[in-house]
Amino acid sequence: MSEAGALYNGVVAHFRRRPREHRLAYRIFSVLLDLDRLDESARGLRLFSIDRFNLFSFHPRDRGDGSARPLRRQVDEALTRAGVDLAGGRVLLLTMPRLLGFAFNPLSVYYCFAADGALAAMIWEVDNTFGQRHAYLIPVARDGAAEWSQSCAKGFYVSPFMDMALNYRFRFNRPDDLLRLAIDVSDGHGILLTARYNARRAPLTDAALLRLFFATPALPARVLGGIHWEALKLWRKGIGLRRRPPPPQDPITVVSAPDMSKAR
Repeated sequence: MSEAGALYNGVVAHFRRRPREHRLAYRIFSVLLDLDRLDESARGLRLFSIDRFNLFSFHPRDRGDGSARPLRRQVDEALTRAGVDLAGGRVLLLTMPRLLGFAFNPLSVYYCFAADGALAAMIWEVDNTFGQRHAYLIPVARDGAAEWSQSCAKGFYVSPFMDMALNYRFRFNRPDDLLRLAIDVSDGHGILLTARYNARRAPLTDAALLRLFFATPALPARVLGGIHWEALKLWRKGIGLRRRPPPPQDPITVVSAPDMSKAR
């Protein structure tokens, strides 16, 4: 995992159990970028750029607090609040790139590694369709596990068809050849919805980007359009809308006592 950048091509799927069953599956792709080597990730590429327009691009201000402050500095400041010191370890960001200048990311994930290579913390950065953003920062148990599970209470409005009094369980592995992410959303009666993203790693090259461009054209617009299309189908199934509360005052929820058991 020494590359400055990589691609992940896979499928995101949702399964809602209650009060009506609802399933969806879409093919998407993401980039995995080392926040300390952003310029290096685009070196030698014609179709991918950092902080400038291209067929594909990544702009650091699209993430974090949206400012010009270095994204790595923002992550380190948040980790300090959580009592996590990476001692110079790597931070890898999994996100969808801009396509022809446009991007929409429902979820971006930061894998924060200590200097010895152990995974030390995760940041789950959520964007809703109302232009709002919130992140959950959760330390990782240093137990040498290949897969992990983390839990926290929902604190940010995402879907108008989901209540706020819910809990998240994140399940994930290290971003190696195969990427596995799963989120279980639960209430007092059990799991309400499960979202999964399974993807395979590929080198970040012009040839791979061109193949993905034709295989999944207009990806950001398709993701945003798909969200609204699925919302319409949920509404037609009789699932009512929930009122949108104000966003949390703190843009990052630091989870101090996570469930850090190994994933099963």
